[in-house]
Amino acid sequence: MKVEQNTERLKYLLTLLNMSVEELLPVISEGLTKPITKEQILSPNIELGHLKRIDKVFNKGIHYYLDPKSPDVSKDASIFFRKTKFDVDLSLGARKIVNHFEEFKISLSAIAELSDIKFDRTLPLFTINSEPKIVATTIRSLVNPEFKVRDKDFLTELIKKLAAKNILVFEFVETWNKKEKANIDGFFLKPNVIVLKRQQTSFKREIFTLAHELGHYLLNEEEIDRIDYQDFVNQKLSRIETWCNDFAFYFLSGELEQIIGTMDSSNAHNDYNMDLIQSISEKTHLSSMAIFTKLLLLNKISPADYNQVKIGFDEEFRIKSEALKAKRELDKLNGIKPGGSTPIAIKSPLLVSTIQTAFYEGVINEIEFCKKLNIKPDKINSFLYDSSN
Repeated sequence: MKVEQNTERLKYLLTLLNMSVEELLPVISEGLTKPITKEQILSPNIELGHLKRIDKVFNKGIHYYLDPKSPDVSKDASIFFRKTKFDVDLSLGARKIVNHFEEFKISLSAIAELSDIKFDRTLPLFTINSEPKIVATTIRSLVNPEFKVRDKDFLTELIKKLAAKNILVFEFVETWNKKEKANIDGFFLKPNVIVLKRQQTSFKREIFTLAHELGHYLLNEEEIDRIDYQDFVNQKLSRIETWCNDFAFYFLSGELEQIIGTMDSSNAHNDYNMDLIQSISEKTHLSSMAIFTKLLLLNKISPADYNQVKIGFDEEFRIKSEALKAKRELDKLNGIKPGGSTPIAIKSPLLVSTIQTAFYEGVINEIEFCKKLNIKPDKINSFLYDSSN
C-alpha cells in the first residue's frame, strides 16, 4: 500500500538531525533482503511500510509526513540549523538526544511564556579573553555548593545552585542495552539549557562535564561535547574548548589548585603522588585522571609516566566493566531481568517549579504534568506539593 507524502518534511527531518539520505538508508533497511533505495523514500508516493520504518528513526507519527504544509525552517528549532561543525563526530543516538532536548526546550519555553515565567540571565557574560581562573573564582562564590562527600550529592546540589540562577540542567540516562548509544557527555543550548549524560561508572566525569558546559554558558557559545582527556594531552582543542576545560578545572579545584600547582613531580619513585592525588580528588570531586592530566600540562609528570598511570586506570575500568558484564550474564541465566531498574535522572528544581506553576495556572493538565516530569500518575501529589523532588 502506497501513501502520498510531503517529501519536504522528510528532508527537513534529515536536516534537523544533521543526517544524509545515504546514512538513513541502511538504518531503515536493516533486516530486509532487498535494501530500500533513495528513489523509493524520496518519491511523493511511498510504501506505507517504508514510511513506518522511517518514523522509527524520527518518532513523529505517520501523519507528520502526510501533512502538505511545508515545515518552517528556523534556527530556533535546532542547533544543527545554527551550527554546522562540532568537536565530535556525532552518532545517530547523540543527534536524536540533542534533538529531543531541543524540542523539550522549545516546549518548555512556550509553557513558561504562557505561565508568565521569566528565565532572565543572572550570571555575568564573559569572553574567550577572560582569564578562566579568575572567572572560576568569581562563579564559585555565586554557585558552588558546600562540600559533599558523595559525588552524586555534590552534583545534585550544583544543579540546584544553577537552577537558582535560571540555568536548566537535564540528565539523560541510557540503559546498558540501548542500541543507538549517544557518543557524547553533554551539551549547551542557548539560552540556558545544559544537558548531561548519566555516567554509570563515575559521577566525577559528569560533574566535570557540567562545569565544562557551565563554561560554555558563561561564554554563550553552544557546543556538543565528548570529554576526552587525550584531547587535552594532544592539545588539539579549540580555544573555546580549552577555555571551558580550564574553567572547569579551576572551578572544581578551588583553593586546592595551589597544592596541585606546587606539587612535586610525580614518578614511579614516589608512587606518582597517588595518595595525595586521591585525597585531592575526594575533596574536589575532580577525578584522579583529570588531576594527572593537569600535572602533565604543568610538566609535573612525564608523558611516559602519565601513560603508565592511564594504563592502570584503564585496566581498573576494564575489570569493573567485565565484572558488570559477567553479573548481567549470570542474572540472565538465573532468569533475573538484566540491568535492573533504570536509574532515575536528577530533576532540576527549576524544571519542577516551572511545571508546577504551569499546572496551577491551568496551562497544562495532569497528563502533561506527568509527561514533562517523566513521572507516574501516582507520584503526582509529591511533586505538586514538594518542590524538593
